[in-house]
Amino acid sequence: MSLRELVVLGTSSAVPTRHRNHNGYFLRWDTHGILFDPGEGTQRQMRLAKLAATDITRICVTHFHGDHCLGLPGTIQRIARDQVPHTVRVAYPAQGQRYWERLRHATAFHDTDVISPQPVHGTGTCLLGESDLRITALPLRHSIPTYGYRLAEPDRWRMLPDRLAAHGVHGPLIGLLQRQGTVTTPHGRRVDLADCARPRRGQVLAFVMDTAECDQAVELAQDADMLIIESTYLDSEEHLARAHGHLSARQAGRIAARAKARTLVLTHLSERYEPHDDTLFVEQAAAEFTGPITLAHDLQRIPLPTRDP
Repeated sequence: MSLRELVVLGTSSAVPTRHRNHNGYFLRWDTHGILFDPGEGTQRQMRLAKLAATDITRICVTHFHGDHCLGLPGTIQRIARDQVPHTVRVAYPAQGQRYWERLRHATAFHDTDVISPQPVHGTGTCLLGESDLRITALPLRHSIPTYGYRLAEPDRWRMLPDRLAAHGVHGPLIGLLQRQGTVTTPHGRRVDLADCARPRRGQVLAFVMDTAECDQAVELAQDADMLIIESTYLDSEEHLARAHGHLSARQAGRIAARAKARTLVLTHLSERYEPHDDTLFVEQAAAEFTGPITLAHDLQRIPLPTRDP
């Protein structure tokens, strides 16, 4: 059975606290290992979470504020030191190319050629690829160029044994029907895939950091099984959210509700808040979003919601 889970490495915003490290999120999705926004301390947090550099197949950076990218040099050098054999693509805003180059070669080390930069650009959806996992980026509203990411597996079909039997589709014909969409039985009967299967929607995950409320955030999160989103402030500091291009927990909940997301993961909390404030983030988001809400904590593992059978 495939493993799909979010491993939370850090949940603070600009300043780490005693309880929350800088940003860092590792998504294990079958054979993919996607590291989002590695802030300072990412290497150590990965070690505590029992994650290795070889687990990383892709890195996605939303923007080049330090709490979202200052862990890049150490992560890349660890990939080189551990001689990771596979290509590791790194997506980041093309407008921050100069920051990427500085971080990529921040210090002297024995370099590696497996790091493959993949700058994203434009005002619309930017497709990053993968055959079995469609990854797209979309610009958000922040003080510097920032992109959110959406991961979606292709929709598939669930074969129905009783329907297959009723239509006389057996053995190798089943695989042929899945591949071709239609087959002819030994009795000369044409059978279409829709006759013996029902659509099965692929899973979707959205990653939205550092943004004011905007339609692009909703588009990224549309019908997502899990929305991971910043909730830097509480209602009492919503004026700061507006001033700095961030979200409050309530606004994050509103985006999740507009997008019809299934589950909501709140993170990226301002250092001004103490652990006793945690329940307020959930309560204020829940005023807008009625689905399951998780306030992320460092080193927490959050499974993706179970897919429809």
